[in-house]
Amino acid sequence: MHWPTLMIAGIAFLAAAAATRFFIPVLKAMAVLDHPNDRSSHETATPRGAGLAIVAVVASAWLALAIDGETDELWRIAGLIAAAIVLTVISWVDDRRGLPAIRRLVVQAVAVTAGLLALSEPGRTFQGLLPLPLDLALTALLWLWFVNLTNFMDGIDGITGVELGAIAAGMIVLAVLGSAGTLDVLGIYSAGLFGAVAGFLVWNWSPAKVFLGDSGSVPLGFLTGWLLLELAAAGAWAAALILPAYYLGDATITLLRRILRRERLTQAHRSHFYQQAAQRWQSHARVSLVILALNAILIALAAWSSIQPWWALVLATASTLAVFAVFRDRAGDKP
Repeated sequence: MHWPTLMIAGIAFLAAAAATRFFIPVLKAMAVLDHPNDRSSHETATPRGAGLAIVAVVASAWLALAIDGETDELWRIAGLIAAAIVLTVISWVDDRRGLPAIRRLVVQAVAVTAGLLALSEPGRTFQGLLPLPLDLALTALLWLWFVNLTNFMDGIDGITGVELGAIAAGMIVLAVLGSAGTLDVLGIYSAGLFGAVAGFLVWNWSPAKVFLGDSGSVPLGFLTGWLLLELAAAGAWAAALILPAYYLGDATITLLRRILRRERLTQAHRSHFYQQAAQRWQSHARVSLVILALNAILIALAAWSSIQPWWALVLATASTLAVFAVFRDRAGDKP
């Protein structure tokens, strides 16, 4: 591929910013609004569903890049985008009128299973340490969890644009530092994702003019999950864990705590670390900026992980836990 990374990111940024701006009045006219309630982190009714525009930009960028690649790659990316579109459609229906959680989960599981065919090296996520069937099964479960945690974590202004943009930026950095083969290709696709979420962030930064909705967070989590799995299969398994460390940690710890408290998991809540901080600080922007700062550290550690993977993981874990400690509201740590 001969597409300059900066040009890809720039075109995707402009397209996403323009498409999101176009969608805001459309969503208002359709009355697709997120109304605040006692579990919300916003105070006014805000259009929800800009994910339709962002997914369209990412899908177009990735297909254009794949056409410039090998035939096998084109078919894999086309299949991946088809699965993402299915997730976008079912999530849009959920945004509009709601769907049972089990139905959404089944569709996501089917999409993830089909997505395994889009991996360039199926069965390599765990570096050949597991038998092929077990590797594929665990890969599918991890991918499904990442799709859902991306959706769970999309709860305050700017957070998803910051997190997914940082993951994409980290993969671009890894490619620029001289990684060969697969990682170079991933850097190109990451540029399209980075530009698109950055363009969305223009309108989603606090105070947000529009939200992604499930129609954005679910398919974007799916596509980002694919990038991370490809990164792991290419041998950069430590980097694949470090880059999404904040989302992985916050979502997983919060889920485990809710299970221990025997809460109904489908019930809305505000017990994520970032939600506690947003309530206590009364500022979405401040929380998102702290996460951005953490992600800058995680990107540096992901780059270092090619030399010292275990030490990089230890420092990434310590940095993430330090942010959780800053965010946690001990006095109001409740559902």
